[in-house]
Amino acid sequence: MPAPATPRATARLQFHKDFPLDAAVPLVPYFAKLGISHLYASPILKARPGSTHGYDIVDPNRINPELGGEEALHRLVEALRAHDMGLILDIVPNHMGVGGADNGWWLDVLEWGPGTPHARFFDIDWNPPDPDLTDRMLAPFLGAPYGTVLESGDLALHFEPESGKIYAEYFEHRFPLAPPTYAMLLDAIEEPALTGLAQTFRALAAGGDPAATRAAASLALDMLARHAGTPEGRAQVDAAIAAHDPKDEAGRARLHALLEAQHYRLAWWRAATDEINWRRFFDVTSLGGLQVERPEVFEATHALILKLYEDGLIDGVRLDHVDGLADPRGYCRKLRRRLQALESRRPEGAPRGEPLLLVEKILAPHEKLRRDWMVDGTTGYNFMDEVSAVLHDPEGAEPLAALWHAQTGRPADFGEEAREARRQILRYNLASELNGTAAALRRIAAHDLTTRDFTLTAIRRALTEVLVHFPAYRSYLGIAGRNEADRRLLDWAMAGARRTVRATERPLLDLLDSWLGGDPPRNLPHAQRRERLRAAVRFQQLSAPVAAKSVEDTAFYRYGRLLSRNEVGSEPSHFAITPAAFHATARERAKYFPREMLATATHDHKRGEDTRARLAVLSEMPEEWSGILTRWTRLNAVLKKEVDGEPAPDATDEIMLYQSLIGAWPLDLEPGDEEGVAALVARLAAWQEKALREGKRRSEWAVPNEPYEAACRDFITAMLAMDRPSRLREEVAALVARLSPAGAVNGLAQTLIRCTAPGIPDLYQGTEFWDFSLVDPDNRRPVDFPAREAALEAGEAPADLLAHWKDGRVKAAVLARALALRARLPALFAEGDYLPLEAEGPMAAHVLAFARRQGDTAAVTVVTRLPARMLGEDGRPLVPAAAWEGTVLTLPAPLAGMAFRDALGDAPVEGGAGLPIGALLGRLPVALLAAG
Repeated sequence: MPAPATPRATARLQFHKDFPLDAAVPLVPYFAKLGISHLYASPILKARPGSTHGYDIVDPNRINPELGGEEALHRLVEALRAHDMGLILDIVPNHMGVGGADNGWWLDVLEWGPGTPHARFFDIDWNPPDPDLTDRMLAPFLGAPYGTVLESGDLALHFEPESGKIYAEYFEHRFPLAPPTYAMLLDAIEEPALTGLAQTFRALAAGGDPAATRAAASLALDMLARHAGTPEGRAQVDAAIAAHDPKDEAGRARLHALLEAQHYRLAWWRAATDEINWRRFFDVTSLGGLQVERPEVFEATHALILKLYEDGLIDGVRLDHVDGLADPRGYCRKLRRRLQALESRRPEGAPRGEPLLLVEKILAPHEKLRRDWMVDGTTGYNFMDEVSAVLHDPEGAEPLAALWHAQTGRPADFGEEAREARRQILRYNLASELNGTAAALRRIAAHDLTTRDFTLTAIRRALTEVLVHFPAYRSYLGIAGRNEADRRLLDWAMAGARRTVRATERPLLDLLDSWLGGDPPRNLPHAQRRERLRAAVRFQQLSAPVAAKSVEDTAFYRYGRLLSRNEVGSEPSHFAITPAAFHATARERAKYFPREMLATATHDHKRGEDTRARLAVLSEMPEEWSGILTRWTRLNAVLKKEVDGEPAPDATDEIMLYQSLIGAWPLDLEPGDEEGVAALVARLAAWQEKALREGKRRSEWAVPNEPYEAACRDFITAMLAMDRPSRLREEVAALVARLSPAGAVNGLAQTLIRCTAPGIPDLYQGTEFWDFSLVDPDNRRPVDFPAREAALEAGEAPADLLAHWKDGRVKAAVLARALALRARLPALFAEGDYLPLEAEGPMAAHVLAFARRQGDTAAVTVVTRLPARMLGEDGRPLVPAAAWEGTVLTLPAPLAGMAFRDALGDAPVEGGAGLPIGALLGRLPVALLAAG
């Protein structure tokens, strides 16, 4: 029987050279037994050598040879099909790895400039405001200013005898020479043979038909290669190259003149911030944006992906960074239709039905995924936020915000922190992109006599304020202008900008409002329509990276009210949600996106799912946490050093460090375990370095503040030193021991909810056991699969494992039994109704429950919520049955008459309209009942 078209559950695996495709083959039986129907693979197309993530693809038409190539993919799929399983593939339509020497398309653009078809593959502005870059592209890959690099000799010419090509090389980067400019190089020495070859290359500059020019260039290169094939000829070519040796002044002048004649301008990497004229992935210069909206680019980048689907090797795709595309809606609809057209051609044994199509999309709290995109939903960041928020105590929000502000002096409101981060990102990290967008809007202004006096600088200032206040990743303006959702986003942004922009420039905001879709482009003449659309696309492709870089990659590392809410897909200002709000989103998902992915851990998370679950407990005890923080900051004050006249670490970094420390402390770590504490210190130091640089306050990636970072590393080591009289290790371990049982209750709750709520549960590699990871690369460490296989093979009931809960097997057992029920009742979980259930009684607020129902089958999920004050004294993650006295779960009429069994323990459950919570949660903090 083939794998189901709708996955029952997926398991995400991160493939790289140390975990290739063949490494997953022996794991397939384990995942099948666990209840996983589809593996969910990180990108497997050819990426940069040594890539640990696969998002830096350099050839979209090959399976990565470091992963084993197409043969290994066939072996994996064969194993999956033998167990009735499928494969979902993560793909990257937005960008490719550029720079280096391994992306043929990119090298072709460097060599031939705007004349090559590949020039339209990348999102390059060949006519930017800087006239020095007309028909040229900035190549900001040098490690120092251009002149310094030239003098160093690290940038030099090389000859490739097989092809006859000559290129400049700078460490791993290759910069091909435009064929017509070979004449300049060969003319450097007076040799009749080279003079004749130079004439051949010089003739290429005449232009004409591009295909004919390239063919002539190929012949000229072949002539050069054949000439260099003789000892005398090779000596002459070497002499010409030697004449461009940058180690002497004359050679350096020739090399500079030659490089200035190319289709690129070599530059220091820092120049990218201000002058880059091609779209990057965020501010990462090694990832170049693609124009996948062009039909030829779509075909070239998706040929292999579509073939893999047609051949039955994959069964759906996850679209990375969909908000980076010019037209996400058009792209998703096109890909859906192309996949649908291939469905009938898939081989026997491959799943039939709608391919799964998911988008990596960060939704603002007020934002809904557009239903006309023809996708199955998101990859689950929104669910990860919702399930975490409902396990936080809303009563803790204000006291923790006040504590954060009092301790650090930083804003209590996350929105204020995020707006300041947006300004900084636009000023420093994405200034080039801001300038390019402003220039596109300035071109619109210049064509109207009533607006031509608005300067580029004024437009940039006003545009900055619109982006600062933009309340989501992006809008989706098109030829028809704005829909209602887009109108609300722009209205919000404009209203915010009017409060902060200079009074003299408020009229300019009205113009921006009109230019960015307020005046629908379709109502304009053709030339104006294209200009408006181009500006709108630039704006939207800027607002998304501004949001990502300023919120996730900056403000999240500056704002530490409670780090469990600083997560991808979350909005820290939305501290908690009620069960009613959680139920509303679940019912909406069941109605509109029943095949959406449900994630609680990902390769991109800031903290592991159980790290967050443990830290969430602090929301229930803000006063106690305040006392602990006060004691620890006083206790450790003597360990701080002074850097630039300020303490290191400062209060902001210190408090976030304490939260990471207690969140990541392993359950089995004893304070006297020197080796174990040293390993934790190393993990914390790696997290801290990234946090300091991402926060961009006292250090940053571009210019690391090494003295400050060193002082912060020393602080971690000193505060956890074995010989400290204050014995902070013991205090931390004691606090973790107090938090961990309630954290485990939260961890089991989110595990069960993920497996039974509407959508497709996703398991991130290794999180079958407790996941106390930090940000990548900590969350991508090798997984001990044999231990997980052994736990599954033992088959013990979760309640029987509760006494040994610290080893994580109880979590794995809850996961396995919940997925087993999904496998037994697939239609119920794929299509069943979602029914919120209410508890009544004194402890009703500590229960979250819902049912899935389809005809005569049903499943009831019940979890403990906000457990910190209710746990017993025995150290187990369990509320004593007596504490639930008088609290019952009310079942509506259709469910009250059903005969339920305990799906986590296989015992019958006494039916009726009211189920005592003490009986349901007497042996485990979660319950799953099944009927039918």
